[in-house]
Amino acid sequence: MFVRNYYYLVAGLPDLILDHKKLPVAVAEFRDELEHQLHPDDLQLVKLLFLPADNTNLLNLLEKNQKPFDETGNFTLHELEQEIKEPSVSPEYMQRFIHAYKEDSPVFTGYLWENQLTWLYYDYILSLDNEFLKEWFAFNLHLNNILTAFNVRKYKLPRENAYIGENTIIEALKKSSLKDFGLSADFPHMEALLSIDETESLLEKEKSVDMLRWDFLNELNTFNYFTIEVLLAFIIKLFMVERWLQLDPETGKQLFRKLITDLEKSYEQSK
Repeated sequence: MFVRNYYYLVAGLPDLILDHKKLPVAVAEFRDELEHQLHPDDLQLVKLLFLPADNTNLLNLLEKNQKPFDETGNFTLHELEQEIKEPSVSPEYMQRFIHAYKEDSPVFTGYLWENQLTWLYYDYILSLDNEFLKEWFAFNLHLNNILTAFNVRKYKLPRENAYIGENTIIEALKKSSLKDFGLSADFPHMEALLSIDETESLLEKEKSVDMLRWDFLNELNTFNYFTIEVLLAFIIKLFMVERWLQLDPETGKQLFRKLITDLEKSYEQSK
């Protein structure tokens, strides 16, 4: 497969971000800047990361709950309203969901509509050809399901319909009574998650989980320096920074500094 390199763009990321002179850094603004600098195929990969906002907007419109429209998505309010009337340009999984919702015919019986849409989104991403995105989304899916399993066990909640997707890890989460659900060999980060789960502070627990995500992104890009994968990881990290700036500003600022440090270190290693 042909690999495109964005030497000047990646090398200039620290300066580009710091030029904003303020926090938070707007991920949507960064995406808009990339529209003029990326190959169309790579830009489509970037847009995949913004689909969760579209998912939320779509569900809000279908449920008519009057929640604020998230402008960071790929589709405008008018475009989504048109899709609901006659699906045509949205991804296949969204069109399938719109049809199912309007017909009141669940795609996955027994699941909340929100979880059904999330499931369809993950299936869609995991069916694509980009290995970076497939590995990242598979990791994040397993991570989220395992964290759900900890809560299911702790609060004695029903195991059925608690998890997103169908795979061997979910089967273990549903059936195993072992502390690690018998997954330490299949999911290398299981021991770290078990340790994190013992943390009393919810804020510290959230922070530790995001650092696990952050480190995994770095691992995925160990041998990538100027490819679209570097930019995809950067965007995912920016989403984390923005979230933490709202949740806990000091942690957000720490992650922002770490983001810049990681970029500079990666650039030095590429020389």
